[in-house]
Amino acid sequence: MIDTNSLDWAKGDGLVPAIIQDAATRQVLMLGYMNAEALQLTQETGKVHFFSRSRQSLWKKGETSGLSFKLVNIALDCDQDTLLVEVKPKGAACHTGTVSCFGDDPGPGLGFLAHLRAIIKKRKKDKPKGSYVGSLMARAPKRPAQKVGEEGVEVALAAVSESRTAVAEESADLIFHLLVLLESRDLSLEDVVAVLRKRHAVRAAQ
Repeated sequence: MIDTNSLDWAKGDGLVPAIIQDAATRQVLMLGYMNAEALQLTQETGKVHFFSRSRQSLWKKGETSGLSFKLVNIALDCDQDTLLVEVKPKGAACHTGTVSCFGDDPGPGLGFLAHLRAIIKKRKKDKPKGSYVGSLMARAPKRPAQKVGEEGVEVALAAVSESRTAVAEESADLIFHLLVLLESRDLSLEDVVAVLRKRHAVRAAQ
C-alpha cells in the first residue's frame, strides 16, 4: 500500500501522473492522473480510479466502457511524484479499441510471451477447428510433453553444429511447445519465474 501522505502532491497541483502497465506483458497501456482520493479508492477497491483534468472529477476505468483494470501493484518513483500502476486489463485499454493508448502492438521484448500465452489459453478454451494448439491440447499432457522433449533435443543439436539462426529458430519451437505444455497443466511462465525468483533470493541471501 502507498501512503498518500508520502507523495509530493504540491508539484503537480494536487495531481500525479499514473503510468498504467500490464502486469503480465509489461506493456505500457496508458497514462492517467490521480489525486489523493483516486489513489485511495484504487487501493481500497482494487479497481483503478483517475482524476479527469478536463471534467475536474473522479472516474473509474471501465465505468462506462467495461474495459477495466484490476490492480496488481503500485510503485512510487524516487521523486515521490509519479506512480507505476501494474494491472490486469479486462479488454482493450484504449477507448479506440487498441490494446494500449500507444498502439496495438503486443507486449515488448519477452512480454510477447505473455501475449502468446493468452492466445494459447484462448485456443485451449475455444477449441477452434484446425488449430494446432487445439490438437496438442486434445492429447495433453502427453503430446505436448513429447514435443517439448523432441524440440529440446533439436535445440541441443543445433547448438553444437548449426548456425545461430538455427539455434534461435529451434529455441522458438521449444519455448512455444513449453508454453502449450504449461497451459495444459494450468501453469504459466509466471509460475516458472516465481520459482526462479525464490531460488535466486535464497542463493543471494547465502
